[in-house]
Amino acid sequence: MRLKDKVAIITGAGSGLGKAGALRFAEEGAKVVIADYDSKAGQEVEKEIKEAGGEAFFVEVDVSNWLQVQDMVDKTVKKYETIDILINNAGVTQDSFLVKMSQEQWDTVIDINLKGVFNCTKAVASLMMDKGEGKIINTSSVVGEQGNVGQTNYSATKAGVIGMTKTWAKELGFKGINVNAVAPGYIMTEMVAKVPDKILEKLKSKVPFGKLGEPKDIANAYLYLASSESDYCNGTILDVNGGISL
Repeated sequence: MRLKDKVAIITGAGSGLGKAGALRFAEEGAKVVIADYDSKAGQEVEKEIKEAGGEAFFVEVDVSNWLQVQDMVDKTVKKYETIDILINNAGVTQDSFLVKMSQEQWDTVIDINLKGVFNCTKAVASLMMDKGEGKIINTSSVVGEQGNVGQTNYSATKAGVIGMTKTWAKELGFKGINVNAVAPGYIMTEMVAKVPDKILEKLKSKVPFGKLGEPKDIANAYLYLASSESDYCNGTILDVNGGISL
């Protein structure tokens, strides 16, 4: 019960890495706020956690919308009186080669993956500063460190998340707040499962382990950075990629 009675907001918790994190946090005793724009998926995760004996509630939110983010924080504080942990996990892809990428594809990914992280962190920062403690974990990616063909927008956002993480670690560390990031490699989420088998096999061949990661691998990384075990980690970018970046 490493997170017993801790209040954790996890964005994008209706599916994929966010869902895995929400379920893992609930197992460890956290009160989990399932924040997602997909109400059906979010409510299903809330139900799953409650049926397992955990504590959770769903909040519908578009993280790119500042007013909706503020409302999410207000609802959380009204219900639980505080916020101990923020996982900025929500993200989307709109892949295309540079010369074919539309303004809409660029704007959509920037708004959710970058602006969304800014919005959510800004919304909880003052509350955590007043408390003198808090854990903020951002989700970057191996492509934010290495780049990737067809992902100008996504790579830019995930590199930007690293920059914000290091900046906020310096700004907020003095207030007792830990700001770190997880940089996943290729993880078998619903999104990756749609990739053609030929491409998946090529990706696996690049990993020393010869396999892709599982959502639980990222959930466990989130858990470490959210727990007291990481109290001296600040500005850390935790690579969880099976060695693909070597």
